Amino acid sequence: MKYIGAHVSASGGVENAPINAHNIGANAFALFTKNQRQWLSSPLSQKSIDEFRNNCEKFGFKPFQILPHDSYLINLGHPEEEGLMKSRDAFLDEMQRCEQLGLDRLNFHPGSHLNKIDIDTCLKTIGESINITLDKTKGVTAVIENTAGQGTNMGHTFEQIAQIISHVEDKSRVGVCIDTCHSFAAGYDFSTPEGIKAAFDHFDKVIGFKYLRGMHLNDAKKGLNSRVDRHDSIGAGTLGSNPFKILMKDPRLNDMPLILETPNEEIWAAEIAQMRLWEKE
Repeated sequence: MKYIGAHVSASGGVENAPINAHNIGANAFALFTKNQRQWLSSPLSQKSIDEFRNNCEKFGFKPFQILPHDSYLINLGHPEEEGLMKSRDAFLDEMQRCEQLGLDRLNFHPGSHLNKIDIDTCLKTIGESINITLDKTKGVTAVIENTAGQGTNMGHTFEQIAQIISHVEDKSRVGVCIDTCHSFAAGYDFSTPEGIKAAFDHFDKVIGFKYLRGMHLNDAKKGLNSRVDRHDSIGAGTLGSNPFKILMKDPRLNDMPLILETPNEEIWAAEIAQMRLWEKE
């Protein structure tokens, strides 16, 4: 079964995210557990934690259907000590918030070398950052999202992600999220059946499907190998509708959160409904 949703608002408190997901017909969702553009946020109140858990139960959302996303500010491969420590502290806070909410995974962008260290050192630093956080938490998997490769961002090749995983000591608590727009921008041709098969075969060979913990379903505004991260609504961009029809038929994508991060939230309900139709065709 496919679990399809969107990255919904948690404005007014995390407890509102399950309600917002239910209101668009989703059976999966993503959220920020804190303000994604601030380093520090107030701790979650017990009231918010209890109401979040209650609303998840009320609307039938189990942990495997939810893919929280960490702050955009965090860089677990930061080349400078101050920035690295700040990022590691913030990432630990994010993982602990997931623990409090009863969630079992946290999606994150791996990090950037900022042209100050070499790629191998950056990837090793990211792995070490994950290890430090996993040692201080329980039950939450660190889910590495592949990137478009903008600027100095790491994780745009499956080889880089595999290299990060190789440095993680507890491999039972590390996973991967594939973003269709990011993949296309990074050079994996998700626009054709042949391209999708080649990309997934390569992913399975280099990383392994056992590590896949979710997907972000986004069309792309820019072309193949553009290295530009610009999402578009399903069927409106350079990928078109056909890739998503194929993905909805792939049993390897069952039982994990498949999350829209498309730009027009007013049509999320329609996009989710369309995905379900493609799944049934």
